[in-house]
Amino acid sequence: MSRGKRYDGEQKLNLKKVFAVLIAIAVIIMFFIGIGKLFNKDGVAQEKAVALRYFPVYTNEKWGVIDSKGNTIIEPTYDEYIVVPDNSKPVFITTTNVNYEKGTYKTTVLNEKNEGILTGYDTVDAFENYDENNNLWYEKDILKVSKDGKYGVIDTSGKQIVECNYDSIEALKGITNSLLTKQNGKYGIIDNVGTVIIENKYASIEPLSTKYEYGFIVKDEKGKNGVITYTKAVAVENKYDDIKNVYGNGKYYIVKSGNNWEIVDTDGKEYLKGKYDDIVFVDSQNAIVKNDKKYGVVSIEDGKNIIDINYDNITYGSGENYIVCKDSKYGIMDVNGNKLIDFKYSNIVYRESSNIYEATNSDYTSDLLDSSLNVKLTNVIISEYNEEDGYIKVRENDDYKYYNFKFEQKENKDMLATNTIFLSKNEEGKYGFVDRNGNVVVNYIYDDAREQNDYGYASVKKDGLWGSIDSKGQVALEPSLSLENNILIEFIGKWHLGEDLNLYYFTDK
Repeated sequence: MSRGKRYDGEQKLNLKKVFAVLIAIAVIIMFFIGIGKLFNKDGVAQEKAVALRYFPVYTNEKWGVIDSKGNTIIEPTYDEYIVVPDNSKPVFITTTNVNYEKGTYKTTVLNEKNEGILTGYDTVDAFENYDENNNLWYEKDILKVSKDGKYGVIDTSGKQIVECNYDSIEALKGITNSLLTKQNGKYGIIDNVGTVIIENKYASIEPLSTKYEYGFIVKDEKGKNGVITYTKAVAVENKYDDIKNVYGNGKYYIVKSGNNWEIVDTDGKEYLKGKYDDIVFVDSQNAIVKNDKKYGVVSIEDGKNIIDINYDNITYGSGENYIVCKDSKYGIMDVNGNKLIDFKYSNIVYRESSNIYEATNSDYTSDLLDSSLNVKLTNVIISEYNEEDGYIKVRENDDYKYYNFKFEQKENKDMLATNTIFLSKNEEGKYGFVDRNGNVVVNYIYDDAREQNDYGYASVKKDGLWGSIDSKGQVALEPSLSLENNILIEFIGKWHLGEDLNLYYFTDK
């Protein structure tokens, strides 16, 4: 084959021939683009760019690790669950030699090359934590280490954050960036970079709320409770028999002396002492109180009734609105006692992150209301609240629809910006997938399906069985699994999400 010639600058170009050649090339390019589009309809799409992540897998009663492309990173040969503290990093904690009676075990930390790392400690563990629904998660970027019976903290690169000089270190349950330390029988708090927030001198410590910024309830050796803020300030002195895990606008706290509940502010001033059987919530001006098993709302300053103490339950909503239950039905009232939403719902919750009220009907469908209490969507089934990307996915009449938090309806391709294929349903009720331009990539042959996930795979169902397709629309696993006990259906290649969502692992069974 000719290599071609190199021409010098003295030779002249024939412009007519040049233009003719350029036109011919353009026609050829357009022809192949058209052909490409035609072939795209038969099942070829671009491959999705996927961030590398790592997950435990379980097969044949053994544990291993895969990545977000479905590749096996650690062969499934371990008897115990492999902990992946931060799935964006190749740090895998394996456990062996477990003695359940004595509570002893050995750990080895591996990287993506199956090499031992973070050595020199007796044990290395993730900091386990649980949210209010008892879902397991791990503190990111830090690990608990032990040596000679004492505990410290390192980061995932092995850098020492806290020396091994504590009797124990645990994540304070339900709250981030707060590690509960024990030394000489007394408890304290450090943050995730090792800064001492509370010295080791208390009998017990609890979070005041689900946000570490709001501070901690501390109990002294005499059994008296107080509050210390995250900035180490004493908000409430240790003189109360109990303090509720309620944060009141940075100023008010619900405390108990003897049998009497009351409110105390950061200046030590007391309010509503001994007036009510219980005080359950405070905001900037008002408190939700309880007497004789009935709830109401009163002013903190003067105790004046805002909402009469005559309801089955009351929780705070937003602004000046409260979610109120009467005769097992829920509605909404304001601080003037006006009924804004009738008592007709089975439940109402306020979603602070999206500023939306979700009101559940007796048939388990929901109405969605904006912050002004206008009903924006009715009788829908909530499929997904995505706070990060700012959308709600609902199911209406067997169709999925997307809305942003302003309740503007969006196409799935608008909300799922990184996806390469998008779920579509034809007039016969069958599911397939199209590309961003609407070209059919996967034919309408499935009885049910899910949108492409973060790792490029979409779940598909046919004849009662589930399988998966990849980001190009090609079959990764033929539908072969019933998955009737799985709450969430999600795949990475041949691996699907396990039944126990608290554990979060993938399996092929």
